[in-house]
Amino acid sequence: MRVAYYCNQFFAGVGGEEAAGHLPELREGALGPGRRLAVLLGPAFEVVVTVFCGDDYAAGHPETAEAVVAMARSAGAELLVAGPAFTSGRYGLACARVVAAASAQGLVALASMHPDNPGLDHAAGATVVASGAIGREMGPSLERLATAVHLLAAGEPITRGAGRVGALARRNRRCETPAAERAVRLALARLAGNGDATEIPLPGFDRVRPAPPLVDASSARVALCTEGALVPAGNPDRLESARATRWLSYRLEGTEQLAPGSFVCVHGGFTPVWANEDPHRIVPLDAARQLERDGRLGRLHDSYLVTAGNGTSVANARRFGVEWAAELLSGEVRAAILTAT
Repeated sequence: MRVAYYCNQFFAGVGGEEAAGHLPELREGALGPGRRLAVLLGPAFEVVVTVFCGDDYAAGHPETAEAVVAMARSAGAELLVAGPAFTSGRYGLACARVVAAASAQGLVALASMHPDNPGLDHAAGATVVASGAIGREMGPSLERLATAVHLLAAGEPITRGAGRVGALARRNRRCETPAAERAVRLALARLAGNGDATEIPLPGFDRVRPAPPLVDASSARVALCTEGALVPAGNPDRLESARATRWLSYRLEGTEQLAPGSFVCVHGGFTPVWANEDPHRIVPLDAARQLERDGRLGRLHDSYLVTAGNGTSVANARRFGVEWAAELLSGEVRAAILTAT
């Protein structure tokens, strides 16, 4: 069976964040984790090509998925495999879109990602099997992925017990109530004001209306917030480096600068070397204090708020937003500077 393997620029060996804008590219044979996958699949399978793309480009260009499928088909692939993406949001989003596009075109496909990956819903019912949470779990993740490939090739279903995650494929079934009667019932529900009535629940995401811009910050209290996981040295409150379940705040009153060594970045989604060299790259206290001295900011809030925006679930992110808003409003903060990574 001819297999096309999809991965991001990092696992293809092209580069890290500096190559995140890399356009889709096809190379013959297996690259990166695809090499180990080829061994696990055995001689009945051949990884004929690897298609890879930069995380930023793939996330920002949904049409990339169609291009990846076209490249796989051009190599005569009978199966497309993507990942493992672990909890990486951009990579997971790309993998989900790729297998969804392949499945829609009749090409057998499956992806591997953690159940908490924020891109999982975009698989649109295509097959996804669970991976570990982080890259060090690559070995067992590839083993589970190879097992799923064998099941697909044999025409057997991949069940929850076999590691399937996300939405299951929809199956036809006979309904006791005729379609016309169900349609009338749904129409009456809508007319009665129930806009959520449906037979096919779909994933939903909040649309948050931005607050109006602050016209004059010279008289306002402004807060520094970050999802860059910058914490005091030693991480005394044990903030998670990924899949954060909480947020923290640390006092800034009387502090003019964040000294290297006094604060560290524990974010697990990128190398923290530059952030540790200069903590202001995550929390720009030095620039904010200068704006305060210049009278361009009325006053800086006494604390900064921090969490780790790495694989955070939608439910936790929503809760953080509500709690941050309450915290800042109680401190009479009128604007926030949120630094993201």
